[in-house]
This record gives sequence, C-alpha cells and structure tokens, in this order.
Amino acid sequence: MNAPQKIQALSVTPPRVSSDAQAVAAAANLAEIFNQAAVERDRNRRLPYPEIEQFSQTGLGGMTVPKDYGGADVSALTVAEVTAILASADGSLGQIPQNHFYLVEAVRLNGTDAQRRFYFERALLGDRFANALAEAGGKYATDQTTTVLPDGDDYVLNGRKFYCSGSLFGHWIVAAAQNDQNKRVLVFVPRDTQGLTVIDDWSGMGQRTTGSGTVIFDNVRVSAFAIIPHYLAFEQPTQMGAFAQIIHAAIDLGIARGAFAATVDFVRTKARPWVDSGQEHAYEDPYTIAAIGDLRVRIAAAEALVRRAGKIIDKARVEPETYSEPASIAVAEARVATNDVSLLVTSKLFELGGSRSALASLDLDRYWRDARTHTLHDPVRWKYFSLGNYWLNGVKPPRRGNF
Repeated sequence: MNAPQKIQALSVTPPRVSSDAQAVAAAANLAEIFNQAAVERDRNRRLPYPEIEQFSQTGLGGMTVPKDYGGADVSALTVAEVTAILASADGSLGQIPQNHFYLVEAVRLNGTDAQRRFYFERALLGDRFANALAEAGGKYATDQTTTVLPDGDDYVLNGRKFYCSGSLFGHWIVAAAQNDQNKRVLVFVPRDTQGLTVIDDWSGMGQRTTGSGTVIFDNVRVSAFAIIPHYLAFEQPTQMGAFAQIIHAAIDLGIARGAFAATVDFVRTKARPWVDSGQEHAYEDPYTIAAIGDLRVRIAAAEALVRRAGKIIDKARVEPETYSEPASIAVAEARVATNDVSLLVTSKLFELGGSRSALASLDLDRYWRDARTHTLHDPVRWKYFSLGNYWLNGVKPPRRGNF
C-alpha cells in the first residue's frame, strides 16, 4: 500500500486541444512514452503520478468540453480512439481518465450554465475529475448508501465508496449520492476538503495502478453549486449511458491491440516452431499464421463496431429522442465484441508464444490480467440478454450508466 501523494494543480496551463486529429496524435505520442515503463509499473505497482501529469499537460482532459465553453468538443469516436490508444500501452492508464470524461459529460447534460462554465474551465486548466461512484457490500453493484442532505444553507455528504478509479490522482473527487428526495446526484468535492479521505487499498490482480481504492466522506460540507442532478440524465433519452460504455469498450479494444502487437513481436523474435511443422521459425508455422489472421479479423470487427457506435452516439447528442436507444444497442454490441476479443487475444498470446512467453520476467500476463479485471465491470452475459430481448421481443434497453 502506498501513501497517496498530495495532488497539486498543474504549474503550466496545458494547451487546448483544437481538433479530433490533434487529440489522437497526442494520445499516440503518450502511448509511446507509457509503453516504455509498462512492465515496471505493473510489476512493482508503481503508481503513475508522472504519467498522469503528462496526460494532463497534453490538454486531453479538456478535449470533450463544448466549443461554446472553449473546448474542442471532440466526437465520441475520438474519445474511444484516444482511450484505446492509451490502453494499448497500459491497461491502467487507459482506464484512469474514463470517469473524468464521464463526469465532464454529466456536467454538459445536467449542469447549470454557471456550473458548466466553472467545471469546464477547470478541465481546460488541467484539473482531473475522479470518481467515487460505486460502493461495495450492497446486494447489487448499483446499491447506494451515500447521502448528501441539506444542513442550513449547505449540504452534508456522508458515505464510503470503493472501486474509485483515478481517485489517487484526482484534483476533484466526485461522489454519487442520494439526495433528500432519494434521487441520484453527483457531488464535486475538492481533493483537500476536510472530511474527505482517499485510501490506496486497491489490490486487483490486473489494472494494478488505477488507484481504484476506497474514498470516505465524513460529514463533508458542500454547497448547492457542487451538486449536479445526475438522475435527469436517465429520466429521458440521452447519450449518457452509451457514452460511458463506449469508453469501456475502447479500454478492452486497446488491451487487445496491445496484446496482439506483443504476440506478433514474440512469435517473430522469441517463439520456437513446433517440431511437426518442419519449419525453421515460429512465424512460418501454418497454424500460427492462421491464428494470427483470425485474431486480426476479430480485432478489426470489434474496431468496426466501436466506430459505428461512436457515430450513433454523436447523433444521439444532437437528436436524443431518435438516436439514444440505437446508441445504447450499438455500444452494447461493441462491448460484447471488445470483451470477447480482449480475453481471446490476451490468452492466445501464450498459446502462440509457447512456454517461454509465461516467464514472469516478461510480464506478458499483464495483458490478460488487465483484460480479465476490466471485463468484470459489467457482466457481458447481460449484454447478450438485453441485445437478444431487444431484437427478438422489442424490449428497450435499460437507461443506466452501465448500458
């Protein structure tokens, strides 16, 4: 367990991303850097404070801010591609910004103009919004006991959260809480607020450096300005759930891409051919060649589904009544594909690489551990059920952040 560092504001104002192409290029540059120490971070659980600072210094944290508020308002497809690029280098570093983008989108949908101006400006200045959404111990993963209740002119926030990805690195910790009408709201709390405790107790086998531990709110006082009525995003057609889910799909896709690249490299440089092949090199083995072709086709199919979903989400942002339902279905299909391909590719790496690929010194198992850990977020068996129920029986998908 590491002691959380004190999070300082960026010393230099980051540049503002001006286009989708610039965002993708910045992510590609970061991925090259992140890949260099991926093994060391995973093996030693070295928390990526420097790397998260580098992410913020690119201005990518503000890339989804609407143009009316000074941002580039990049497409959902670009958010997914940026995420996949980062996750291909490190499954943890692809995960950490996910909730930041979700929370920026929540402000866009349900914040007042004053809240949008303030929180969007903070994002453009490099502030990171970290989540305190989920809780452990309830009957269902969606159960919530955290409350934010009126107390004089202010409100008091109380609760205990877990799976708080990015909380170690956040300038703001954003809690999901029930208000006095038992409605789900989001509460934006500065990291150094009295009564707020962030604990580094995440011990997952994969995504080891996401900082997904415990956050405690003990009589934390907040103003009405800090509260966003998040329940409104699901009481009417919006792109909120689909937007959240496409980022998760992109994380799985990125891990699959990273594992595929590692597989190709290992087969070409280190793997040995099987004796019955009669070949000189592993990359000449016909069964290995066919398996690589099969994996690439499956990755390409998953990429196509993510691209399609991203385009429909962008339509849903403009015409929610028409496109929010198709967006949820399209993203669910993408999530099924990316879930399955990430687990397949990260396992095939060892089958095609042979015994040598399992050496702990190589740390190639980080791809499978990251994929298996991340794909546990939402059970894919229920994606299949909801998709089948939609296409067979016309039952609409649920309106939630996890669909």
